[in-house]
Amino acid sequence: MSERIRILGLDPGLRNTGWGVITIEGTKLSYVACGVVTSDGDLDLALRLKQLHDRLTDVVATWTPDEVAVEETFVNKDAQATLKLGQARAMSLLVPALHGLPVAEYGANQVKKTVVGVGHAEKGQVLAMVKVLLPKADPKKADAADALAIAIAHAHHRKARALAAKF
Repeated sequence: MSERIRILGLDPGLRNTGWGVITIEGTKLSYVACGVVTSDGDLDLALRLKQLHDRLTDVVATWTPDEVAVEETFVNKDAQATLKLGQARAMSLLVPALHGLPVAEYGANQVKKTVVGVGHAEKGQVLAMVKVLLPKADPKKADAADALAIAIAHAHHRKARALAAKF
């Protein structure tokens, strides 16, 4: 019998960070939970980052993942927005690391190609495939659906990553 691994996918954002938890046992994927943690846009950046840290800590403590996958940041035209996203992303990397969890990173196009089959898929296509692959999942927000897609991508790539790390 295969080992059951619980994977937490994170889609970082300063305002909304999506999270999704799945299990993989052999080749079978199962939905566990998903949601979004938020920060208060009226607060200073430091306090917003603390909110994300504390709320992601609660997610990790509640759902006890074995592995974590985080979407890599893409650079956009607004340097200030990119920097803030990077700081929010740091919370998505830091919290699991503080809990001793292995963290893998995936680019958005890699996640879309893995889940949909096309690297430039639309958000609606990603959501549709998440629902096909995890029929019990019903993400209420796009950020949660994206986080589940990140977890699915990790489930598909984790063994190859482990083999590559040995060489």
